[in-house]
Amino acid sequence: MSEQSSLVIEARGISRSFRQGPKRVDVLKDVSLQVPAGTSMAIVGASGAGKSTLLHILGGLDHPDQGEVFVDGQNLWQMSERERGDLRNSRMGFIYQFHHLLPEFTAMENVAMPLLIRGETAATAVQQATEILTTVGLEQRLDHKPGELSGGERQRAAVARALVGKPACVLGDEPTGNLDEGIANQVFEQLLELNTELKTSLILVTHDMRLAAKMTRQFELRMGGLKPL
Repeated sequence: MSEQSSLVIEARGISRSFRQGPKRVDVLKDVSLQVPAGTSMAIVGASGAGKSTLLHILGGLDHPDQGEVFVDGQNLWQMSERERGDLRNSRMGFIYQFHHLLPEFTAMENVAMPLLIRGETAATAVQQATEILTTVGLEQRLDHKPGELSGGERQRAAVARALVGKPACVLGDEPTGNLDEGIANQVFEQLLELNTELKTSLILVTHDMRLAAKMTRQFELRMGGLKPL
């Protein structure tokens, strides 16, 4: 397998700016990044440095002003919105600081939903959702709604939802930021175990250098540039 074909995500020359009143703020300046299959990667930086913006661009949720993003060798911005959505659903998982579980659905229904959207049968979706929820230790909580789960359990359900479709890459934006230290460590260690077990690439934005140090690679986003640590 060539180095090119082993890349899950590749960003080339990404630039992004925003307007703040009369000023233009350059958040990302000519950022390039390669994400090999199965790697774990942390992106750290000060609040407002553009970490979330970069993550959204890598995931095809935001459009760069300049540059290109390739997922499995496919240029995201040469696709239609429908094609990008299908690619995100099949090849990427997303975890945020807030779990974003739908309150009216059970843990199993929330986790099965991406598979149903993909077109899987209900039986297949339920089976795979049950398996991944069991993997993250929620086998006794399948029929509980988010309001009946603890903060750590809700975030583990969000992890399960991100992984249920066996994505090539999971992108996490401060996924443990709302948890106390003990629970945050448990969720983080579980993510790393699943990264190893499932060979899913993992890109996490975090303020926690201690957690970042446990990843295979670390980068700092500062003054618009991305540098390895």
